[in-house]
Amino acid sequence: MTEQNNMADPLQLWGGLECTINRVTDTYFSQMERNGHRERLEDIDRFASLGISAIRYPVLWECTAPESIEDADWSWSDARLPRLRELGVEPIVGLIHHGSGPQHTSLVDPDFADKLAAYAGAVAARYPWLTCYTPVNEPLTTARFSGLAGVWYPHGSDEATFVRALLNQCRAVVLSMQAIRAVNPQAKLVQTDDLSRTYGTPEMGEIVEFFNERRWLSWDLLCGMVDPSHALWNYLLESGATAEELLWFRDHPCPPDVIGVNYYITSERWLDHRVERYPASHVHTYRGIRHADMETARVLANPTPGIGPLLMEVWERYRRPVAITEAHIDANREDQLRWLLEVWKAAHAAREAGADMRAVTVWALLGSYDWNCLVTACKGYYEPGPFDVRGPAPRPTAVATMMRSLATGAPPRHPVLQGVGWWHRPGRFLCPPVATSSIAASLAERQQAKDDAQRHVQPILIAGASGALGAVFAQLCAARNIPFRITSRAEMDVTDPAAVESAIRRYHPWAIVNAAGSPPRVGEDDAADDALARCYRENCLGATVLALAALKHDIQYLMFSSAEVFDGQLERAYRESDPVSPRSAFGRHKAQAEQRVLLAHPGALIVRSSGFFSPWDEGHLLARSLRELGEGRIVALDGERPLSLTYLPDLVNTCLDLAIDGERGIWHLTNQGSLDAGSMVRMTAGLLDVDTAGLRDETPPGNPAPALLGTERGALLPTLDDALQRYARTVAVQRQALPAGVERRSRLRV
Repeated sequence: MTEQNNMADPLQLWGGLECTINRVTDTYFSQMERNGHRERLEDIDRFASLGISAIRYPVLWECTAPESIEDADWSWSDARLPRLRELGVEPIVGLIHHGSGPQHTSLVDPDFADKLAAYAGAVAARYPWLTCYTPVNEPLTTARFSGLAGVWYPHGSDEATFVRALLNQCRAVVLSMQAIRAVNPQAKLVQTDDLSRTYGTPEMGEIVEFFNERRWLSWDLLCGMVDPSHALWNYLLESGATAEELLWFRDHPCPPDVIGVNYYITSERWLDHRVERYPASHVHTYRGIRHADMETARVLANPTPGIGPLLMEVWERYRRPVAITEAHIDANREDQLRWLLEVWKAAHAAREAGADMRAVTVWALLGSYDWNCLVTACKGYYEPGPFDVRGPAPRPTAVATMMRSLATGAPPRHPVLQGVGWWHRPGRFLCPPVATSSIAASLAERQQAKDDAQRHVQPILIAGASGALGAVFAQLCAARNIPFRITSRAEMDVTDPAAVESAIRRYHPWAIVNAAGSPPRVGEDDAADDALARCYRENCLGATVLALAALKHDIQYLMFSSAEVFDGQLERAYRESDPVSPRSAFGRHKAQAEQRVLLAHPGALIVRSSGFFSPWDEGHLLARSLRELGEGRIVALDGERPLSLTYLPDLVNTCLDLAIDGERGIWHLTNQGSLDAGSMVRMTAGLLDVDTAGLRDETPPGNPAPALLGTERGALLPTLDDALQRYARTVAVQRQALPAGVERRSRLRV
């Protein structure tokens, strides 16, 4: 990280490891324990493979010296920091990350700053070659969560605790850098915080103005800009600060060598006094004023221009080098790619406008856990990043591929980048949209329309328009703004190579999804042999024809198989590497299709699943049973043998992510956990207030046990309990939307 920025130098790509150790009462929540990095030294090589020049990396106080500095255990960082150095990746070392230190201190402890500074000095003495530090990550944001919102320890909910936590953290930064520079005078401070911006109705003007002044406080304090002329001087004094301690920062300035700005979709807020327009979850009271508080993307009719103008605000206020030190969105894979590219382009635009922009940091390299509840509980909600840690080893995603392109100066070319992210799309609103002329609107939608008119948009080609699986693929591709073409047998007979070739030449897809195929069905005019022959053509021949065509045109190929490739005799759930043992014609055809497809197209993605259910298909077991129970009929279901079950929206969303990642081979994808049919219906009926008096447990005699699917590649779908709750909520909403007396009978039409 050079002192002078040469604007001819390329924008740097940095990485960041989510390493939060936040405290809730007496419980610590550690991201590195959950993402597994604490035990995987080989992650260092994975990070370096992304082409990053620097990484925000933890040497956390709570982990290294939880009792005292004299008893510090340096073995973990001893093994990792030199390895980063060997690979040419500069560590930007963090000492506190949304934490409050070891248990013997806290953010409001008068000795907090001195204790952290002593630890910082010990780190510098241990690693005198380290140059870049972030002693405290996001001091303003941490003070808000810990001192104002009451979410993290010490769970304050007043201005005084917020201000005390902020001042303690900022003083800790100053003293820590003094201790570090006593060892290495060339050490640099990379000071991070949330790059927020608040907008609102005129009636909310006073609070909006206050929030927009408050967002600068951590950087203002460190730059020595807080004195009696500061806009928040009186506020700080009224909240328990003394003039002496505020002026201490003026007299001991520690301006960041790099202003590190963290930007999320939630960073820009809209405040509205018309609370009746908003969900109750977004209504709050501050300074006695009841109001709604929502991210702008979910409420403004025209989205804001995004991070670009905010970068210029930072540059113009401080005139110091700026880096985007966190850039991440909790979204499907294509929107993660779109978000990163949008941030990258904004950083380049800021450079062209004269700002000293140094880098963009991709956050978080191993993903993150439970930030949807501000990491106050371990609920298992995981957001992948460039690597997905849900398998036996971190798996690179399409974000990793994009990072390598950005690092080498190559333009990212994934076809899903042809669309705009959800934050620009019409379906983004959580309330009646607000139109305002006071905010410059984003040009992304207008530019996207122009770009689309000038180029061919590559779609996903979906075979299987008549089936529930194909219908959900079409619906979710539309929802995710992924162009698609769904074909019926008449439009593209998958068993006819000429018809498949014609469709590929017509649509130029980047991926083919084979959602066609079904078990043998014997009709009134059908012989059993004819049904088996049709089953072979649809499930084996068609799958092979599509695979050969995909290989010829270098197209991603996804086909679906079934748990019926196994006989159910194994006493555990079947994993991907278990040998197939089909017991039915359908299972034999699927097993044969798997073998032939992998021979024809080694890069194919094959997904085994079972027990489909969705809120848009009335033909599956769950929907039929609920309907019959609602009609007062007797429903007999197997109440003993567990089933592997799959919520179709979860399956399709995950398959789309895997296809975008370019994954290959056999995957088992079902919702985590298993239930027998009776328990599944009984649980869902309870969620929907359906009377289960007619439900009977009855295990059919002689029927073989169903095969359960497990996985050795990674459990990517949510739990079955979670899926059934979401299914019930969607069904309930659909029922409320129907006219009185109308029953929903037909499958979703797309």
